[in-house]
Amino acid sequence: MGGPGEPPEGTPDGASNGADDEYRSVVFDESFVRAARLQESSAQERVGDHAPAVRRRPPLRRTRSRGLPRQALILVLLIAVAFGTAIYLGVRHPYQSSGSGRPAEPLRMTVIPLSPRGRVPGATDPEQLYANSPAAQLRVGADGIALPAARRTANFSDSQVVTALTTAKDYLVRSSLYPDVLTGGQTRPVRVLLDPDQLEQFDQSFALPTADGRHAPLGWLVRFDPARAELADRKIRVRGSLEATEADPSTLEVSTDHTFVYALRPAGAGDGAEASLFTVRRELRFRFDREDLRLHQAEVVASILQAGPLSCADDATNHLRPLLAGRTAEAGGPAGTDPYAPRGAVALCGTLADSAQPRT
Repeated sequence: MGGPGEPPEGTPDGASNGADDEYRSVVFDESFVRAARLQESSAQERVGDHAPAVRRRPPLRRTRSRGLPRQALILVLLIAVAFGTAIYLGVRHPYQSSGSGRPAEPLRMTVIPLSPRGRVPGATDPEQLYANSPAAQLRVGADGIALPAARRTANFSDSQVVTALTTAKDYLVRSSLYPDVLTGGQTRPVRVLLDPDQLEQFDQSFALPTADGRHAPLGWLVRFDPARAELADRKIRVRGSLEATEADPSTLEVSTDHTFVYALRPAGAGDGAEASLFTVRRELRFRFDREDLRLHQAEVVASILQAGPLSCADDATNHLRPLLAGRTAEAGGPAGTDPYAPRGAVALCGTLADSAQPRT
């Protein structure tokens, strides 16, 4: 039956019921009904004898409440796996630097001028000079810096050895063959290949050149005094060798020994001026840890440069000042050596053999 004052057929659609207004704020949605602990038995269930009017419902599975801890557990497991993977890669990554934190060694350098016995031979045609000298057998440019066959070591792969050799070759090309480095005063092409620990020494060598065996620009690269000489031929002749060895389980070393022959003429003299040959022999020793290999950079730990024809009396700290065609060496030896000076370098000078000069 309907409530008091309610029409027998119920309240018409759209008509308000004052009795319902009292409970309008109470909403029994589906989730509320499903969560009830008691459930009324159906009419068919109440037909049986002693059938209870209501029964207890089994507790609902709280999928949502159980799902949250499960998601949290999965998230924790993923974080743990990621953290463990990062630690593993940090320990086992093939390009990881040696955990010893060993800083790069400072470069030790020696520059030895080679003085000619007589007048420097010259010719207007650089090719003629090359053809009549020992440089005739040398190759042109980077082709003369040939890489040896790369073989893995106990702790470094074939590709890592190749990377070390290639980086050493790149350093030689940039520091001995780039015209902008040789006569233009550029240093960046060489600087970008150095281990960051050596940059301060490199920059100081060019800011305050000193003949102390540590801060001479000629220990890092080859460059001529642009006020005295320029390249007469950019086809520089080269011959030499590279060798890679394992210094310790975390370090590769590459030793290089190359001879470079340059055709030079007086600065600003023009194509008709006589040219002469200038020979530089560079022996370099590079060191690579795994971080250097990854970043394609090198530590240069030793440099010996022999060059001539030079005058022993000229300062060969900052630039090479070649003796050009028709010139002879000035009298006098190299600058004096002070054995009491701290970190002093021995002043050296040699004699350029006649057989190293072209026949004209």
